[in-house]
Amino acid sequence: MVNKKPVRVVGLQMACSDNPEENLTRTVEQIYRAAESGANVVCLQELFANRYPCQSEDHDRFALAETIPGPTTQRLGQLAREHNIVIVASLFERRAAGLYHNTAVVLDADGSQAGLYRKMHIPDDPFYYEKFYFTPGDLGFQSFETRFGRVGVCVCWDQWFPEAARLTALSGAQFLVFPTAIGWLNEEKSQYGQSQTEAWKTMIRSHAIANGIYVMAVNRVGIEDDLEFWGESFVTDPYGQVIAQADGNEQAVAADCELATIDAARTHWPFLRDRRIDAYDGLGKRFLDDE
Repeated sequence: MVNKKPVRVVGLQMACSDNPEENLTRTVEQIYRAAESGANVVCLQELFANRYPCQSEDHDRFALAETIPGPTTQRLGQLAREHNIVIVASLFERRAAGLYHNTAVVLDADGSQAGLYRKMHIPDDPFYYEKFYFTPGDLGFQSFETRFGRVGVCVCWDQWFPEAARLTALSGAQFLVFPTAIGWLNEEKSQYGQSQTEAWKTMIRSHAIANGIYVMAVNRVGIEDDLEFWGESFVTDPYGQVIAQADGNEQAVAADCELATIDAARTHWPFLRDRRIDAYDGLGKRFLDDE
């Protein structure tokens, strides 16, 4: 049954300090403000409790990781329950000794854990040395039933892979959220900055259009060593229209989402109907050779 009331989604775009407890405290304050303003679903940026740890390969940074469930999810779960909101939180997960993930947890409005997503695509680029820290996810692409709709999560680098968004949508997602940490390298910003940002926005909007769902990307802001995180978090409707947009400063980005729009978009643009699922076997291969 489609929820007839709009669902208010809020992304919290923030800068991070070197103090995880300070970051958590500030985030809790912002979640409280979002709830007071009518938020139903609140999404945090990628690895929100810390400065982005992957600009270099440093064994000491594994100490930033924590278990799920753990102290942060316990605190956020209590907040979700108190304010009747869904919270999507991205954490540096310590699963076992020597086994770490870049993980997003979905906490339902009663404070319970609705689901867990472990980042599937792990980058290894200059100043994004995530393969040193994170094991690729092993839970697949999923969405999770919550009090305010079915929420799917992918994380940052997953944004560039249409297969990830498609499989998440096929699992029933009405909202797809991307906790994100994306920015410019100092030496590249002047020449490539605008094109990089526009490519990112275009990719996110394309996921909404191709799958007929709401999509929200929540990026961090601020300068951390050699990276300047550009923020510009936004929400797009199932037609690819940007319905809420942040700038490069700390702020909350909020949008009211009409779930009935999903069915309307999918019947007017019936991409799911017209998929040739009999012809896509090649997607299971790395590359199609001539043979």
